[in-house]
Amino acid sequence: SAIRKTLALVHRDHPHIHSLQCIPREDRATYQMLQRADSIGVFQIESRAQMSMLPRLKPERFYDLVIEIAIVRPGPIQGNMVHPYLRRKHGQEVVSYPNDAIRSVLERTLGVPIFQEQVIRLAMVAAGFTGGEADALRRAITNWGRDSKLLTFEKKLKDGMLANGYSSEFSEQLFEQIKGFGGYGFPESHSASFALLAYVSSWLKCHEPASFYCGLLN
Repeated sequence: SAIRKTLALVHRDHPHIHSLQCIPREDRATYQMLQRADSIGVFQIESRAQMSMLPRLKPERFYDLVIEIAIVRPGPIQGNMVHPYLRRKHGQEVVSYPNDAIRSVLERTLGVPIFQEQVIRLAMVAAGFTGGEADALRRAITNWGRDSKLLTFEKKLKDGMLANGYSSEFSEQLFEQIKGFGGYGFPESHSASFALLAYVSSWLKCHEPASFYCGLLN
């Protein structure tokens, strides 16, 4: 609602800007603003936790915002995924993969599962889950904390990974990460749609602050 009202105000002075699609992409000044945690009033990234993460993650492109929105959630935090991702993004830790199958799932997030879809895909490529079994795991993750069915998958997941040649350390780490996602892991598709609104809000705040704050107050 605030974005629509802001765009309407901007359109009066800049007729070429009348929708989300008109906002310039990958604007450097917008990302520099976010790296300073100047995000008050911006959809999804104005909480204290998000403002604390912005200078650490230092978003430089749209997909960084997708990560930013998803990583400040109980799932990645409880699954101990935040610090490894930050170290790898800033070149402080080497990114490695057990094999190409794992790489295909985790390469875009530097070897760290950030999104719910990645966890489900890992169960298939690492533990040999079928599509139906992976969907059952997804439902168990979604209901974690209500009926605790997630724990019924522990043996199958670990045995499957061991049978496929993964170490016991890897299987333990992956299952702990899956349990973390039960505490609320974000789907990538949701994070991407939220990131679009966050970026547009940020661009308006950066380049049209008067209209942005009027829209917010309205």
